[in-house]
Amino acid sequence: MTAIIIICAATVVLMICGILFFPKIKLGKVNISSYWVIALAGAAAALAICRPDFAALGGALIANTAVNPIKILVLFLSMTVLSVFLDELGFFRYLAGAALKMAHHGQKKLFLYLYITVAVLTVFTSNDVIILSFTPFICYFAKHAKISPMPYLAAEFVAANTWSMALIIGNPTNIYLATAYGLDFAGYVKISIIPTLFAGITSFALLFLMFRKKLSEPLEGEEEAVPVHDKLQLWVGIVHLGVCTVLLAVGSYIGLEMWLVALCAAGSLFIISSVVALVRKKKPAELIGCLKRAPYELVPFVLSMFVLIVIADQKGVTAEIGKLLDVGQPALVYGVTSFFAANVLNNIPMSVLFSSVIAESGGGLPAVFGAIIGSNIGAYFTPVGALAGIMFSSILNRHGIKFGYREFLKMGVTVAIPALFAALGGLYVSLLMV
Repeated sequence: MTAIIIICAATVVLMICGILFFPKIKLGKVNISSYWVIALAGAAAALAICRPDFAALGGALIANTAVNPIKILVLFLSMTVLSVFLDELGFFRYLAGAALKMAHHGQKKLFLYLYITVAVLTVFTSNDVIILSFTPFICYFAKHAKISPMPYLAAEFVAANTWSMALIIGNPTNIYLATAYGLDFAGYVKISIIPTLFAGITSFALLFLMFRKKLSEPLEGEEEAVPVHDKLQLWVGIVHLGVCTVLLAVGSYIGLEMWLVALCAAGSLFIISSVVALVRKKKPAELIGCLKRAPYELVPFVLSMFVLIVIADQKGVTAEIGKLLDVGQPALVYGVTSFFAANVLNNIPMSVLFSSVIAESGGGLPAVFGAIIGSNIGAYFTPVGALAGIMFSSILNRHGIKFGYREFLKMGVTVAIPALFAALGGLYVSLLMV
């Protein structure tokens, strides 16, 4: 047990240092992210030193269960492809532009419309895709309008990582924790809606108060319309995302697994879009963009962290953690501990760990949703709380905007902690109604 604890602790510390101080490793002309390389090295060390049950480990990786990490990765990557395809066509920027035009010359209206737009899009896509799509747009617009980008960047990041709780597809942590407990799409939504509403309203109110002075300043620039040039491909993407979302919702009632629904939708999108491009005698630019932008680094990262957690489980570590957390009020205990653990481990490995801990402790539905809430809202407490934070910081650095640890922590203390307890309060209401 001691060896795996040391390896896991060293992996976590090195990942945090890597994210903060050397996020990229240069190999020739290629830059790769350090966090997944460190996770992979940690998993390799655990396999070499801890002598795990390799048969059981292999079985866990290919088991025909909802918590199979390969199925979860297929689901997340497929949903990302559907969303990135629309982004390549300019759909999300078009919607953002439409919302910004409605604000006319008032920053307060602009702030409200941006928050609502990001919230709605995040519910039906994913927080990572929205952050990748909207962050450059906000940077450009703020510069053009001669206003501070900070209120809008904070609103975008908070909205994306709060409303991602609403549906199971909004965040890979939702998928992992919910499917580990055996929840389907509809069963998840029944409980998630009220906590999401409580947290969403609370976070917006606090952000508005936090930036009210800056939002009182006038806009000096003009909004720029973002046209969508290829309407046919746009409708192909919208129909695929819409049908996929509906099938995910009803799949459990007709025996369809979520990962298979998402994979078929992504496959169909690639086939139809390729045929359209072939008929037009053009390159399938949007599909090429999807392939370039897909978050492949998640694959070695998630599998490596899964290996570490399975070995820790075999050595009795997760059982001991479960005993420590078995102190009553599982929603509160798991919500708070997962919130802070996400900012030490990052929220994806935290979710892998907590799924095993919950299984060992028997915390049940309150513990599962407490951890889901912590994994989402914990993302905006510090920049290491989620991969979205790492991507967000990287984009802002390229635009010369400082939004570092200090700014995150200020936002975290002011918004994230109250939103966490608002969501947990909503969770208690939801559980009483189930």
